[in-house]
Amino acid sequence: MGRIILVYGVIAGVTVAALMRVAMTLFPEGGTGGMVAGFSSMIIALSFVFIGVKRYRDIELGGVIRFWKALGVGFGIAAIASCLYVAAWEAYLYSTNYTFMDEYTRIALEQAQKSGKSASEVAALGKEMEGFKALYANPLSRFAVTFMEISPVAIVMPIISAALLCKSSFMPAKAAGA
Repeated sequence: MGRIILVYGVIAGVTVAALMRVAMTLFPEGGTGGMVAGFSSMIIALSFVFIGVKRYRDIELGGVIRFWKALGVGFGIAAIASCLYVAAWEAYLYSTNYTFMDEYTRIALEQAQKSGKSASEVAALGKEMEGFKALYANPLSRFAVTFMEISPVAIVMPIISAALLCKSSFMPAKAAGA
């Protein structure tokens, strides 16, 4: 079980890190397109949770797995993928000399001004962004924020996988030689 968790967790983590980098290249300004690309990349990468749990069920357990065991394997894979996602984000921040929050703040304020917000609303947003920058400067806070980004998908995918794969009639293993 540990090998399956490690292998599929690493595959999912490397996939989400690579797709995150592609999404950031395609949507440097972020926005809705960036959010859609980001969450889509998480869903694609964390589909390896399903694949890993299915492989464990079919190869290691002879095609039968209980819900809680499947959930445990799924959460293990998702946890490794999430850790690699956070590590990839930290590597990106390091490679850009930690300028992300300055750029993010600049873009948010420009978009607020372009959308016709009043000067007081833009100033309030600027103050809010300064608070977030201070929070983001603390590595532990930044790790927590980054984990929260991927956590909705990292929680849902193992639950769905376990719910589906605990039914041995769902996508049964193919018999050898068939």
